[in-house]
This record gives sequence, C-alpha cells and structure tokens, in this order.
Amino acid sequence: MRVREAMTSDVLLVDPGQTIREAARLMAEHDIGALPVGQGDRLVGMITDRDMAVRALAQGQGPDTKVSEVMSREVLYCFDDDDLNSVANNMSDIRVRRLPVVDRDKRLVGIVSIGDVAAREGARQVGKAIAGISAPGGPHSQTAH
Repeated sequence: MRVREAMTSDVLLVDPGQTIREAARLMAEHDIGALPVGQGDRLVGMITDRDMAVRALAQGQGPDTKVSEVMSREVLYCFDDDDLNSVANNMSDIRVRRLPVVDRDKRLVGIVSIGDVAAREGARQVGKAIAGISAPGGPHSQTAH
C-alpha cells in the first residue's frame, strides 16, 4: 500500500511568523497535535503541542512567541508514492509519530500518522513502530536540543 492511500490530505499549515497562540488555536479547533510550518510553497518545519509546551512555555516564553522560535527546523518527510510499511519502519527508526507527505515535486500533499498506519497495516506493524517511537532519547527528543 502507498502512503497516499492512508494519509490525511486535508492538511493545515501555519506560517513561521504566526504566534504559538494562533497555532494552538488551530490545533484545538481541529483536534490535532502537530502542524507543518510553511513559507510560500516551501515546508520549513513542524510544530507540535509539545514543542510549544517544552520549548516555549517551560522556558518562560509567552503565547505571542513566533512559531519560528520553537518549531523543529529539520523537515522530515516521506513521499506520497512510498510504501506505507517502509514509512512506518522509518517512523520507528527516527522516532516520530507523524510525517508530512510530499509529492515528487516536493509540494506538501498530506500528512501520515501512526494512527493512519494502524488503520491500514494492522496491529503487528503498529506495535513494532510504536516500540521504536517510544524508546527514550534520540535525535528528536526535547532534551536533544
């Protein structure tokens, strides 16, 4: 199965100049925990509810802090024509629960989450991916910055 068959294609973007209050409002309105950050037609980062809590609020920054100050700048992504099982294995290896999905022109076309994998690939694949994602530490841990 290809990623495009499992991903969510209706993806909200936040601009790096918007505030974390605006990003949090979007997350609350749409019941999501992460937003791709886009500038023009380029994906420049990701921001999660955890980024806002740990990198902003816990550091004494307020709700008017710009998204660009707390977002993850390393843009990890997959392609819409990648194999979903391979992407799930990669998510485990790099310890992320969701990835932006781009087409071969590197335009954002969706987002794939571990929940999407669960709905399509079954318990065994998801269990394996969650075990890797949940391992402590790693390059995407909040303490790695």
